[in-house]
Amino acid sequence: MTTHVTGTREEWLAQRLALLEAEKALTRQSDELARQRQALPWVRVEKEYGFETDDGKAALADLFGGRSQLLVYHFMFGPDYKAGCPSCSMIADGFDGFAVHLANHDVALWAVSRAPLAKLQAYKKRMGWRFPWASAGGDFNFDFDVAFSEAQQRERTVDYNYRREGKEPVAQCAASCGIDSPTFMRERPGMSSFVREDGVVYHSYSTYARGLDGLWGSYQWLDRAPKGRNETGVWWRRRDEYAKA
Repeated sequence: MTTHVTGTREEWLAQRLALLEAEKALTRQSDELARQRQALPWVRVEKEYGFETDDGKAALADLFGGRSQLLVYHFMFGPDYKAGCPSCSMIADGFDGFAVHLANHDVALWAVSRAPLAKLQAYKKRMGWRFPWASAGGDFNFDFDVAFSEAQQRERTVDYNYRREGKEPVAQCAASCGIDSPTFMRERPGMSSFVREDGVVYHSYSTYARGLDGLWGSYQWLDRAPKGRNETGVWWRRRDEYAKA
């Protein structure tokens, strides 16, 4: 027999209506946060960044593809990784579904990683994805705080998610990428948005860590499931690995 609270339909409805008011308040708060994001000052991107894409070399402005807005998902796939981060992979599983809608709303969506393009292409084929994915050389990932050096790790000067970071348990995810934990943690997840006006590219917003929750579609569904996230550790796998687990 269940240990969860049970009740009548009438009792459920009364509590559901009370919850509805809280959900509406959260929606209004979320709308206000979106307005505050859009009101942030734009910062002109002065540096020239280079990318390798399926169509050859590209600059940041080229990733817009003629659109005025660009969303970049900073996908954890470093040069030494044997496979992409499983968490980023779970998030990216949803990209193909909505990228076409964004593209028809003046927004380009790209994933960007530091791994060589050939590695990204092979992994993309394995996962059955179609969204555009660029290999970033130079400073791009470092400048947007999703890549860090060995010296920063040694000196514990890694600033991620706008704060100085401590240690995190990552051995399981690192092993699934075929690397050790320090190498794994030199890459981090995040997303950045850019806008282009009169030929000038500006950075408008970046978010990291739990700030990506809203982009992680599976968790939005789990939050509405009877037992919620119900996690005791890293449970997710790449989509083609569940049968092997």
